[in-house]
Amino acid sequence: MEIKRAGSQPSTKGPADWFTGTVRIDPLFEAPEPARVRGARVTFELGARTAWHTHPLGQTLIVTSGLGWAQRWGGPIEEIRPSDVIWFAPGEKHWHGATPTTAMTHIAIQEALEGKVVDWMEKVSDEQYRK
Repeated sequence: MEIKRAGSQPSTKGPADWFTGTVRIDPLFEAPEPARVRGARVTFELGARTAWHTHPLGQTLIVTSGLGWAQRWGGPIEEIRPSDVIWFAPGEKHWHGATPTTAMTHIAIQEALEGKVVDWMEKVSDEQYRK
């Protein structure tokens, strides 16, 4: 058994190459091999969002506070609220983040495939974000 105590892992700022706006990432867990699941709590300030991206084995989001948006490539922007659980299939191009007026926090859970959990792509344009 291993217990990760609250505050024992430092927060990081979401890298500008992968995010637009102010984003804080709080690591939660990274299971040791042979397990491959990883999780983090991600907080998006007003208007902050990820770039378009995919996950080789999919991703689950659990919204814990605020109000956010999520969109898969070619689909409409969907509103996401606390306790909503969102699943993105492996290879599904998508983004997620806060709305322009409300911050949002979610827990992101994904598995690594050969050490990789995400493929980052182009940023979500302001035009795409406002649709």
